[in-house]
Amino acid sequence: MKKNWKKFILFISSIGPGLFLVGYNIGTGSVTTMASAGAAHGMMLTWALLLSVIFTYFLIVIFGKFTIVTGDTALHSYKTHFGKGPAGFVLLTLVFTEMVSSVGVMAVLVEVVNEWSKPFTPSGDGFNMILITLFFAIVLVYFLFSGHYTKVEKILALFVAIMGLSFILSSIMVIPDASQVLTGLIPNIPFDSNAGLIVAGMIGTTMGGVLFVTRSATIKQKNWSLKELKIEKRDSIISVSLMFILSISIMAAAAGTLHPLGLKVENAVDMVKSLEPLAGRFAISIFVTGIIAAGLSSLFPHYILVPLLLSDYNHEEFTLNSWRNRGIVIFYAALGLIVPVFGGRPVFVLIVAQALTLVATPLVLILMMILINREDLMGKYKAKPVTNIIMVIVSLFTAAMAVVGILGIIGS
Repeated sequence: MKKNWKKFILFISSIGPGLFLVGYNIGTGSVTTMASAGAAHGMMLTWALLLSVIFTYFLIVIFGKFTIVTGDTALHSYKTHFGKGPAGFVLLTLVFTEMVSSVGVMAVLVEVVNEWSKPFTPSGDGFNMILITLFFAIVLVYFLFSGHYTKVEKILALFVAIMGLSFILSSIMVIPDASQVLTGLIPNIPFDSNAGLIVAGMIGTTMGGVLFVTRSATIKQKNWSLKELKIEKRDSIISVSLMFILSISIMAAAAGTLHPLGLKVENAVDMVKSLEPLAGRFAISIFVTGIIAAGLSSLFPHYILVPLLLSDYNHEEFTLNSWRNRGIVIFYAALGLIVPVFGGRPVFVLIVAQALTLVATPLVLILMMILINREDLMGKYKAKPVTNIIMVIVSLFTAAMAVVGILGIIGS
């Protein structure tokens, strides 16, 4: 038993960077975006999810390989080889989108818990939203300040497991016709005023530039060498497979219940209010558990990502013991109070945040394409012509999706 447990811990450790990406990627932002897509368009946008997951696999392998071969991270390499301008733009864009995402992720998490808890309170108003926010923020900050990076990985593994089980069970209970999924693999953008923004949000949450910069930084934290190149690919496959399975489960849950009735997800509580009478209290409790796990697994990376990127940019050792990094974590945790205190539309905020992550992505990819073609950096691992062709295609695709997203934001 002990041997099997040790093997399991070693396996989790070996896929730590992948779990970090899954935890970051499948948060309440992804939940709301995929639920919005499923509710509004059924499984019609499955193609966008599948395409973005395939591209994501290709890119995280490249960014991970670059760091393993050169021993340097993407962001610090941009600063070294292209100057502070391009690197600073990438960093500031990521910091801004993290701020917006931190507001939206906590807001959706809190609204869902509040709605679910209403039957348990005498007034019927549910648990106080400010108190819920403070509770989650304090718990997360406590774990981050009391543990090391490896502990964060293990906690993320637990949240990802709970989230995965919850969403898969939810989708099985209300799964739509399988033919809808197959039809959704045919590329098609619905003629809907919000469709472009939803598609851009789906692509952004799956393959935003922040994922690839983060991938490089987390690989650096593992100190992997050329011997671990196979492990890095395995880690990437597990990561994107989980992203696809969890995302399509959420979309299917909404497509199987809300879409046939013409119900849309306009705010966080719509998911709970609309699903409960259709799927039952037990099913919705499982779905809410998944949302809580998704929110917490996403907020962990959100809170530490800016300290991680700043340490990366300045070529410093990453630690949460410094006053600067602790102050940043507390600041991002405090941002979660904005919607509970002042109000707002967290689902729209999150979809906008996901779409905005695509703005810096083409630059992130172009700079990396230049670096992986330098023989003095990559040696025999220099990019091959096929790799460059795919990089150009993906860069053009993300640029087009960024334009679609911006137009969608203006239209909304």
